[in-house]
Amino acid sequence: MERLQKVLAHAGVASRRKAEEYILAGRVKVNGVVTKELGTKVSHKDQIDFDDVPIYQEEPVYYLFYKPRGVISAVSDDKGRKVVTDFFPSVSERIYPVGRLDYDTSGLLLLTNDGAFSQKLTHPKYQIDKVYVAKVKGKADDKQLQPLTRGIRIEGQKMAPAKCVVISNDIKTGTSIVELTIHEGKNHQVKNMLKAVGLPVQKLKRERYGHLNLDKLRPGQSRELSKKEVSQLMELSKSSQKK
Repeated sequence: MERLQKVLAHAGVASRRKAEEYILAGRVKVNGVVTKELGTKVSHKDQIDFDDVPIYQEEPVYYLFYKPRGVISAVSDDKGRKVVTDFFPSVSERIYPVGRLDYDTSGLLLLTNDGAFSQKLTHPKYQIDKVYVAKVKGKADDKQLQPLTRGIRIEGQKMAPAKCVVISNDIKTGTSIVELTIHEGKNHQVKNMLKAVGLPVQKLKRERYGHLNLDKLRPGQSRELSKKEVSQLMELSKSSQKK
């Protein structure tokens, strides 16, 4: 279920604010009845008319995408850089990324046109695990990573405890491979956390999102989520809220 003004905006009728004006003016009908309540929520099964003309509501779609490095997690970029939706030329629905990955971070990213689904997965109260693998400068060990497992404060913000595993150390290059599991999604969070314990990130990839992984996908490739996978994510968000 989504707010009526959001559905109107998503259908291209007008901006969300302008859509609210149209609703208040009595120009919108839901299932044949004029609706002036801004809090009205509708589903894909409801018939919505604007000035007595039916609007088209897209069926929800869900994609798992292996975002390459050097790609913006957005639907457009004012600097003309490549964005994630450039990899979906044959998808007619207006999809957008669920959350984001940094420009130079690769890995698992979800895209959808389902606002309720996106909100469920990105809202701070829904604690879904995200697993990152980082190549860092320095020799990492459990003791060095221990502050991250307790939760550290960065720029005045307290980070939730993370699960940390040292995968390998390369003495010759002076680098290490570290796996971090977090459930938050603050800007540059993984990079800032590792930098705070003296392990600046050289390369970063998101390997898993909840129960999903990249499997056999290569950078730039994608696949649709199954109904079962979508349901599992929604159930995961519900169970994480109870923790």
